[in-house]
Amino acid sequence: MANLTSTSDEILRCARSLIIGGGYNGFSYADIAGVVGIRKASIHHHFPSKVDLVRAVVARHIEEAAAGMAALDRHHPDPVDRLRAYAGYWSECVRDPANAFCVCALLASQIPVLPPEVVVEVRAHFRALSNWLTSVIEEGAKQGRLKLSGDARSEAEVFMAAVHGAMLSARAYGDDAVFRAIVTPLIDRLVADPGEPLKQAASPGA
Repeated sequence: MANLTSTSDEILRCARSLIIGGGYNGFSYADIAGVVGIRKASIHHHFPSKVDLVRAVVARHIEEAAAGMAALDRHHPDPVDRLRAYAGYWSECVRDPANAFCVCALLASQIPVLPPEVVVEVRAHFRALSNWLTSVIEEGAKQGRLKLSGDARSEAEVFMAAVHGAMLSARAYGDDAVFRAIVTPLIDRLVADPGEPLKQAASPGA
């Protein structure tokens, strides 16, 4: 059973990396077989179809994101610190080609060509992330730590879009510093007392 789990994990990790590198249609089971060192039939044993595989990749990302956001809530009671730590996580990720983009954000850009089953999972991730960011921003506003120009939900959507857009810009320019140049001023504009640098955090996966 342990070997089956290990093989499944390897397949999911490989598929995630390939999706980040080339999108939903940018890889095949043959690509995964070559990287993991198994037969295509073995991949089909774990994930009968590509839809099953990508749904599993997204489901795992959602689980990891939920665990990461819960960890940020525990370790960063200050809402400002929480936002900076979340951004700091992605600031580190964009330096790594295998993790330089949120897999759900990349898939969201391809929704017109995605199977409906995958679209449902991707949208679930965005709703969960938006809800978490809204709660963090609401808390910061109530504490007087954040100053909002709109309601918390709108600010959360702007923040989420800016983080994902900054990932895209960093990839386009081939420069991870672009991410920080976009996101740091955005947080500073929200903070009642700006000036703190981005903090590093345990992986939120979002």
